[in-house]
Amino acid sequence: MKHAHDACVTNPFLRCRVLGLLIGILLCPAHAIAAFEFFSIAENATVMYDAPSLKADKLYVASRHLPVEAVVKVEGWVKVRDSGGGLAWVEEKALSEKRYVIVTAPQAEVYQAANASSTLVFQAQQNVVMEQLEPAVNGWVKVRHRDGQTGYVRTQQIWGS
Repeated sequence: MKHAHDACVTNPFLRCRVLGLLIGILLCPAHAIAAFEFFSIAENATVMYDAPSLKADKLYVASRHLPVEAVVKVEGWVKVRDSGGGLAWVEEKALSEKRYVIVTAPQAEVYQAANASSTLVFQAQQNVVMEQLEPAVNGWVKVRHRDGQTGYVRTQQIWGS
């Protein structure tokens, strides 16, 4: 059985990426490193770039509330990771500290309480974004759907918490 760490050892490309990331973390000034914190996109039609510059190539346009994870902050720009692992640069002013999560499972079940034995409130399809109301506790996150329904979802069914 192969493990993920085996690929890093046998694949020189992965080994170089991991080594490069570690060297970058060690050599970057402390103010340039984000604490791997989550944000959301503050406005609709936010442009995501391949470098920290308005002159850089535009990669895609992100929708409001999309959760992203900050990887690095540099002079008004933030390099972020999305739920699929994609990396892009975004202007720091385009981010909100309001937390949202995105469903990564084909379908997530949202319960009345943080317990699968409680009443099922609703189900959310993959890629549905929901507001995070409380921090994750014991593998559950309290969320609110855009239609107003609230409940608890398992952390393994979402990303961004």
